[in-house]
Amino acid sequence: MTESTAPQSDHRTVLLRGGDVHSPADPFATAMVVERGHVAWVGSEGAADAFASGVDEVVDLDGALVTPAFTDAHVHTTSSGLALTGLDLSRARSLDEALALLRAHVAARPGDRVVLGHGWDAARWPEQRPPSRAELDAAAASRPVYLPRVDVHSAVVTTALLDLVPGVTGLTGYHPDAPLTGAAHHAVRAAAHGAVSPAQRADAQRAALRHAASLGIGTLHECGGPDISDEEDFAGLLKLAAAENGPRVHGYWAEQVADEKDARRIRELGAIGAAGDLFVDGSLGSHTAWLHEPYADGPAGHTGTAHLDAAQIAAHVTACTEAGLQAGFHAIGDAAVSAVVDGVRAASQTLGLSRIRGARHRVEHAEMLTPETVAAFAELGLTASVQPAFDAAWGGEEGMYAHRLGAGRARTLNPYAALLRAGVPLAFGSDSPVTPFDPWGTVRAAAFHRTPEHRISVRAGFTAHTRGGWRAVGRDDAGLLVPGAPADYAVWRTSELLVQAPDDRVARWSTDPRSGTPGLPDLTPGAELPVCLRTVVLGHTVYERPNE
Repeated sequence: MTESTAPQSDHRTVLLRGGDVHSPADPFATAMVVERGHVAWVGSEGAADAFASGVDEVVDLDGALVTPAFTDAHVHTTSSGLALTGLDLSRARSLDEALALLRAHVAARPGDRVVLGHGWDAARWPEQRPPSRAELDAAAASRPVYLPRVDVHSAVVTTALLDLVPGVTGLTGYHPDAPLTGAAHHAVRAAAHGAVSPAQRADAQRAALRHAASLGIGTLHECGGPDISDEEDFAGLLKLAAAENGPRVHGYWAEQVADEKDARRIRELGAIGAAGDLFVDGSLGSHTAWLHEPYADGPAGHTGTAHLDAAQIAAHVTACTEAGLQAGFHAIGDAAVSAVVDGVRAASQTLGLSRIRGARHRVEHAEMLTPETVAAFAELGLTASVQPAFDAAWGGEEGMYAHRLGAGRARTLNPYAALLRAGVPLAFGSDSPVTPFDPWGTVRAAAFHRTPEHRISVRAGFTAHTRGGWRAVGRDDAGLLVPGAPADYAVWRTSELLVQAPDDRVARWSTDPRSGTPGLPDLTPGAELPVCLRTVVLGHTVYERPNE
């Protein structure tokens, strides 16, 4: 994708001064010059005087912090926007409260052809069960309603929506009075989203992009695919993002590639890879992640759902590599991750390890890892595109992971420290709307992981959420504020900066001010997170906080 935003002049030269600039070029920088959409200079306040008379604009930072803009490496943009504008069930504290919220929403929007909601999680409710179809029908006054679970891998729906999907009762994953999964879920999701008008969809996309920009996010990786959205939605989002003044969007399309013809069609859609949510399995919350050993709280012997095996994975990776296209997969369970490793290794035996490593294929989520699969990720050059907010939401001794897997297996999930020690590239994201856009909260979740041995430094987490996302799309020259880099940055109001390692196992030299390591905000749980004042993409302001 070419670097573009709305048609403004790229030629203004701007000096920012009087703050803190987070840059490896100068750990004590207080000023920065932006020219033609790129960083031209970073340095001290005294040296900034030499630039002041030759620029078009001088911005007084008034002590604010300037950092690279965040990259969210896994997003479903339209669904995020629909969640922002639709029924939000994440705040429901019980089944009864969820049904009450649904009744109120239906009454307030009589003109909607279909009612869309998001975010329920029965594991957090005292009833410990989702709503029945009869309960939904009564609450929705016989309207078509689609309510995906928080992980978006299952959904409860009304009878009126099922009536719009002929043959749904014969599809895999259909249950008469339980959440729909698999093919049945994909079919009702397509029907629900198909009832959304193009104008509603564009409004939802703009809402999501505006919200991301307001949080200092300059780039999104859209994870689309035939089982998630549709080609019109995907292409429309990329077109809208390129034409309007907002975050840039890199698109991944999750469809298997067999040959150059398939690869060409992926590119024609505007995608940079046949990756993202190309499902090897499902999710832990919906009991569809593919496990080596059965679920602790599921039917006897149940190990989830496998969508792709190692041979299919190898064929996809081989075809993508030969076509010069990035491949990738959604894999959460340990059996799914093992299948990815086995498939990618088989492709490397066909094409050579150097070609596989050079293609920078990626794995989304990659939650249930072992020392052996961590080592394989490093060997094969796989990027781990991960979501630390998952651990914050579902980790811990009493969390959903422990219920699904037992405490022992749950403690092995999301081992970020082990991945970094092995040299595996990390890219952080939200999987919005599964968890909300919240970049500083994401870094905090990684630094204060519920399992202490998996914690990483704030600096490492920040790098994974900025530069890591750029590396995941094959760019090593972006995601940091150094001369020549794209001027993608955010300005923050924050408290005192420090070099923070939340655990004594992190090397002490890195926390010593004499090391010259640039400081970052205090992300200790309970501390106030930074407030975004401005977000800039390629030199263009895409968000400015009102009254600042």
